[in-house]
Amino acid sequence: MKRLIILLVVIFSSGCAIQPLEKPNDPNYAPVQPASLLPPQINDGSIYRAGFATDLWMDQRARRVGDAITIVLSESTTSSKSNSASITKDTSVTAANPTIMGLSPNFHPSKILSSGDGGVTLENNIDSASDFSGAADAGQKNSLKGQITVTVSEVLPNGLLRVRGEKWLMLSKGEEFIRITGLIRPSDISTSNTVASTQIADARITYSGRGDLADANNPGWVTKFLNGRFWPF
Repeated sequence: MKRLIILLVVIFSSGCAIQPLEKPNDPNYAPVQPASLLPPQINDGSIYRAGFATDLWMDQRARRVGDAITIVLSESTTSSKSNSASITKDTSVTAANPTIMGLSPNFHPSKILSSGDGGVTLENNIDSASDFSGAADAGQKNSLKGQITVTVSEVLPNGLLRVRGEKWLMLSKGEEFIRITGLIRPSDISTSNTVASTQIADARITYSGRGDLADANNPGWVTKFLNGRFWPF
């Protein structure tokens, strides 16, 4: 009984595993301090100050660590899957009553009788049939629109810009957040310092939330267990 109770506790615990609570200011999405915000290097009387140089023909597009860039979210995905299976099996086995020394065996609870005395013979007939059919359909459609401004965290040797950032929205019934990381080509940045999310390489986009609204969209622990891998039916 003790082992059975432990097994049930493990199974139910697997169905209602608690997800870690997301929090703001995740260091993986925090902005990187640009070099120009660090204390300036000491100059020997020169007017030029390292890290503060500008170009008369330079635009405002992000190109250095710490620069801000706006990501225009335009994500839309649609997927569907359908499959079916059907298995049918019929089995029939017939064994006639054998003849031994000219007589067909016939058994009686008290004595062995000859054929035709109403006893039990060795004749057998076995029929079996099994039928299985199943069908499954799955469909999903997602759309994400909006904007989020992130910062450049690294400039790679090939010129690609690694960006990261997050946005948190405080609502009346909870919180929502958007997180994004990825690689951007400088040539994809528009003159208004924006880039489409579909042009981000190795993109990691997270849109989720916490609070009453998020909890209402999550199934209960009993539903998770019944739909989990440990439920045998």
